[in-house]
Amino acid sequence: MRVLHAVVSSENRDTAREALEERDYSLIVIPLDDTDGVLLEVPLPSNAIGDAFDALEEEEIELEEYTVVTSGEAAMTPTSETLEQRYAGSYDPLTGVELRSKARDLSRDRGSYAALMILSALIATAGLLINSPAIVVGSMVIAPIVGPALTAGVGTVTGDRGMIGDSLWMQLYGLGLAIAASALLAAGFRFGGFVAPTLDLPALDLFGVRLSPNALSLVVGAAAGTAAGIGLTTKGPTSIIGVMISAALIPTAAASGIAVAWLEPNLAIGTAVLLVATLVVVNLAVLTVLVVLGYHRRERPSTGGETDWSWATVGAILAVCLVLTLIVGVATAQQTITDREVAQATDDAINDPAHDNLTVISIQTQYADMSPFTGPREVTVTVSETGDAAPDELATDIATEIEERTDESVAVRVHPQEYEYSSAGDATASEFEAAGSSSRSSLDTGFVPVTPR
Repeated sequence: MRVLHAVVSSENRDTAREALEERDYSLIVIPLDDTDGVLLEVPLPSNAIGDAFDALEEEEIELEEYTVVTSGEAAMTPTSETLEQRYAGSYDPLTGVELRSKARDLSRDRGSYAALMILSALIATAGLLINSPAIVVGSMVIAPIVGPALTAGVGTVTGDRGMIGDSLWMQLYGLGLAIAASALLAAGFRFGGFVAPTLDLPALDLFGVRLSPNALSLVVGAAAGTAAGIGLTTKGPTSIIGVMISAALIPTAAASGIAVAWLEPNLAIGTAVLLVATLVVVNLAVLTVLVVLGYHRRERPSTGGETDWSWATVGAILAVCLVLTLIVGVATAQQTITDREVAQATDDAINDPAHDNLTVISIQTQYADMSPFTGPREVTVTVSETGDAAPDELATDIATEIEERTDESVAVRVHPQEYEYSSAGDATASEFEAAGSSSRSSLDTGFVPVTPR
C-alpha cells in the first residue's frame, strides 16, 4: 500500500481530481493556507503509483513542486476493494523517481561500507582456508556490495553522473579493500604457523572452483545481476538478492587475497580475472534489465544541481572499465574454450575400456604461468575408483588428449578417491559408500603430476 501526496495549484484542483477519480482512485483535497494550492492525498495499491502519475501527467499537471510517496499499512475507501482486485498479482515496475530513490537508499556512507567489506572478506578468507561453506555463506550476508552494484545501472538510465561515478568507485575500491584485507589475514595465518605453508590451494574445494573464469561462473553472475535488476524495480526488499551478488564476488575476492599471501601469482591472476569478469557481467545484467523495462525512455528526474563528478571524470572511469571489460572478455572467452576442450578430452580418455573402474567427479583448470591468455595450464581431475584401476595412466591419457586438441603441453593431476561396494546381498553399483579409511588424500598418493611424452 502506498499513499501519494501531491501539491497542485488551485486552478488545477478539479482537473487533477477528475483524472484520478476516472481511474477509481479515492482521494481527499486539503487546502493549504500558506500557498495558492491544495494537497491531494491518494491511497493506492503499490502497483498503481505509475498509473496515478500517468493520469496527472496526461492532464499536464506539474508534479515537481511537491510530490511524496509514502508507505501505508491499509486503506478503507469506497474503491479500495476494487483497486486491490485490479492490481493484485500484477507486475508494474517502479516509476523513475521511485527507482532512483530506492537506489539511493541502498547506498552506505563510505566508512561503514569499507568496514563491512573488510569484515566480510576476513570471514570469507577464514571460511576458504578451513573449507567451511557455512562460514563463507556468512561472509556474503554482511557484504554491502549490492548497493554500488545496482546504482551504476540506475545512474546510467537516469543520466545521473554522480550516481555512476560513486557506484563505480565504490565497487572498485571496496573489492580492492577486500583483497587487501584477505591477503593480510591469510599471510598472518600462513607465516604465523596457523596454516601449513605448503597448503595446496587448488585442492581446497571452495578455492578450487574460483581459479579462473568459466561459462558457469559467468552464468551465475548474469543470473545474479538480472535478479537484482528485477528486484530493484519492484516494491520488495533487495537484501536476499544482495546475498546472491555477494556470493558471486566476495569469496572470489578473498581467494585472490589468499593467492597473494601464498605468493602464487598464477592463482592470483586467475582469481582476479574471474572477479573482474563477474563484476562486469553483474553490472551489465542490471543495466540490461533497466533498459529492457524502458527506464532510459522515461522522464529523468532532476538530480538537484551539479554533482561532485564531472563528465570527464566519469568518462575516464568508464574508459578504464571498458578496457578491463575487453581484456577480461578475451581472457574469459579463451579460458571457456579451453575448459570445454579439457572436459571433452577427459571424457574421451575416461571412456577408454582400460578405465572402466574410474569415474570423473570434478575437473579444475588453473593458469600455469603469468598470462591469462597463453601458456600451459594445470588440470586437476578428481575421480572415484572402484576395484583395480590405474589413475596414473588416466592422467597420461588425458594429457595426451588435451595436447592433441589444444596443441598445449598441460600438466594433469589425477586425485583418486577409492570406493567399495556394499556387502548387502542385492546392492547395485550405484549403492556404495566411500570407505573413509581407504580414501587417498593429496598428502600421500593423491595427486599425480604427469606431462605427455
